Amino acid sequence: MATEIPVYFFSGFMDSGKTSLIRETLFENNFTENGSRLLLIACEDGDEEYDEAKLASIGGELVWIEKEEDFTYEKLVELNAQYRPDLVFIEYNGTWETGPVYEMRLPVGWIIVQSLATVDAGTFEMYQLNMRAMIMEQLFHADVVIFNRCDDKTPKTKFRAAVKAVNRKAQLVYERADGSVDEAEEALPFDLNADPLEITDADYALWFMDCMDHPDKYDGKRVHFTALVYNPQEGEGRNRRNVFVPGRFAMTCCIEDVQFLGMKAKYDKAYEIQHKSWIDLTAEIRYEFAKEYSGKGPVLYPVLIKSADRPEDELVYFS
Repeated sequence: MATEIPVYFFSGFMDSGKTSLIRETLFENNFTENGSRLLLIACEDGDEEYDEAKLASIGGELVWIEKEEDFTYEKLVELNAQYRPDLVFIEYNGTWETGPVYEMRLPVGWIIVQSLATVDAGTFEMYQLNMRAMIMEQLFHADVVIFNRCDDKTPKTKFRAAVKAVNRKAQLVYERADGSVDEAEEALPFDLNADPLEITDADYALWFMDCMDHPDKYDGKRVHFTALVYNPQEGEGRNRRNVFVPGRFAMTCCIEDVQFLGMKAKYDKAYEIQHKSWIDLTAEIRYEFAKEYSGKGPVLYPVLIKSADRPEDELVYFS
């Protein structure tokens, strides 16, 4: 069997901190082992540069792939044969599509063991507004998303919801300008101590993602929001007994990328609620096992259900 060669893949727009992160990983965290051969493939020439002599001191070789059409299986095989690396770092170009990298064939033994995406917190909202599909495509496969250059005004909850909308498994890290990790509690746009929690259409997507990520925080609390009803079915087209799913359709990247954000609700009169109807819902949230979650998660127990008018905008957003 071929020896496994771990590949670390770094994505992000230019000046988002990729080079700095790689240098910190290699030189400050003693990432390489004595005698191991490192191949660093750089696809973007930014303001920060690599010290090739310093790289050589830890067994590293720097090579450039400057055109997207040159980033091919054949090219990587050529580099593998030339440098025979034990470890590969790839600093990908922020304007190239990342999806094909995860689908392409890699040299024998090469395994992407971790994908990291860097984001400049100061420009993220602007990119979301003007190049949403492009930046979200970079975050879609990332195991770790690092928001750097954060400050006290950084809307961390909003950023987390935006990432989790396209990549639920991603770990998020917030770094301040001095490089320290910002572990301050995220600010929510609604009053967590209110009874019930008043969730507006503007805040629904943020609340949904926070509740799914931290359901224990909402256990036992009551929530109030406007919802679209989905009646799940089981065998022979029958509705699930005593279950319905209230939620909202949310736009993540573009109008072609809309998903339904709904939670399981247990209600002994679920059969009375019409499929695709709009309701004004007040419910208690309980953190318990549900097979739909393949484990524990938030389950709604309705306290009050009233009919509601269709909102002027049926979609909710992560912004």
